Amino acid sequence: MAKDSILGTSKLVAFAPTTDPARARAFYEGVLGLRVVEATPFALVFDANGTMLRVTTVSELHPPPFTVLGWQVESLQSTVEQLEEAGVYFLRYPGVNDTDPLGIWTAPSGARVAWFHDPEGNVLSLTQF
Repeated sequence: MAKDSILGTSKLVAFAPTTDPARARAFYEGVLGLRVVEATPFALVFDANGTMLRVTTVSELHPPPFTVLGWQVESLQSTVEQLEEAGVYFLRYPGVNDTDPLGIWTAPSGARVAWFHDPEGNVLSLTQF
């Protein structure tokens, strides 16, 4: 078996940590609109359009300063506006996306990206290619 096919046909499972499952559920289900598949003392499991997202309960969390989860969207501006209406604040990075009124950055490739935090401070992103 070639190395590049070891996991090439396997489904990806994404993980994000939380110290407060009730707050995480309110955000991922209530704000982002992900469907809860399972809720246990160990994790909340969401269906993220066919990808399993396990929001795992941890006792302590130090969120990294980089993106841990992201979604590809059809209309970035519309999605940002809808999430802002739901109370999500989009991050501004000095010199990157601080001049766009919605906090959207246009990469050299033409992709457009916006970043926001979940309730734990994990950095999440939206991208329109």
